[in-house]
Amino acid sequence: MKRKLHRIVAFGAAAVLTVSAAAMLAGCTSSNPEVTITYSFNGNTYEVEYKLSRSDAPQTTQHFIDLADAGYYDGTCIHNYTSTAMYGGGYTFEDGELKEKDYFAEVTKLEAEGHPFSQSVYYVEDGEKTPLYTVYGEFEENHVVNEAGRENTHSRGALVMYYTDKSTAGRNIQVTVERNDGGKNNDGGDKEQTAYYSTNSATSLFYTYLGASNTSLDSKYAVFGKAKYYDDQLKPLLDAIDAYKGTLVDDEETADIDESNFTEVRNDIKLDTLDHHADIEAFAKIAQYFESVRKGGVTETFYVPREMPIIIESVKVTKY
Repeated sequence: MKRKLHRIVAFGAAAVLTVSAAAMLAGCTSSNPEVTITYSFNGNTYEVEYKLSRSDAPQTTQHFIDLADAGYYDGTCIHNYTSTAMYGGGYTFEDGELKEKDYFAEVTKLEAEGHPFSQSVYYVEDGEKTPLYTVYGEFEENHVVNEAGRENTHSRGALVMYYTDKSTAGRNIQVTVERNDGGKNNDGGDKEQTAYYSTNSATSLFYTYLGASNTSLDSKYAVFGKAKYYDDQLKPLLDAIDAYKGTLVDDEETADIDESNFTEVRNDIKLDTLDHHADIEAFAKIAQYFESVRKGGVTETFYVPREMPIIIESVKVTKY
């Protein structure tokens, strides 16, 4: 009996230590967190490890981690696939159709369930700050200059936070942003500034850059990470997609179809249709200011995988 009791006590103590260690680990952050994105395509899964950078984009990195930890990305899809980028994080693929994920409704629900979200963008009215759940744009066109250089640029495998275009009226909306200097490698200056919503409106959309290089995009979008093993982990997925494209060309019945038939061109996708819905209590008082965004009529061309979607099974943080 004593031996059994001793084992129980020892097991309990070990459990406490394990929980304590996990809590300590969660409280620690590194300059280069890591995530693993698991993609599925044509019956196979592909795990791709990404190394993030708090030096390049501290708030964007934390925002992405918050969403990943809450499970926001699990089950979404690559909604736009081109030769230079895979865009994901904002849509699901259901019954052969894209369905826009209601970002603002989802994150406020997840927050109510106990998932924390860091804030860097607010709408201020009569001295009252309402958090917008978007992320401060850490790139040059938003007046962020990384004077000590960047770890990551638009090169093959870069992980980039994306935001959709806004109507003219939407581009004129003023918000308050709280900056984070991220140490010596990021911008300094005033911590709280007035800025335009258009360049501080990133929600959950991101893309992996597949081209060799395009540094002109560095001034427009925040590169906050890169695939650690492009050739060993990401390229097998891209090769599988190319092989599937080949079946569309080689099949006798579709021999006259160009391999671009892998994607369906949709150039009438209306953007930001769910931006700040008035029926979300957190935004009800300020929804009127964002109606020009939601009803702006801005559209974008998507190259949507037609019959064989690329699914983001999960995004898991492996190092904080």
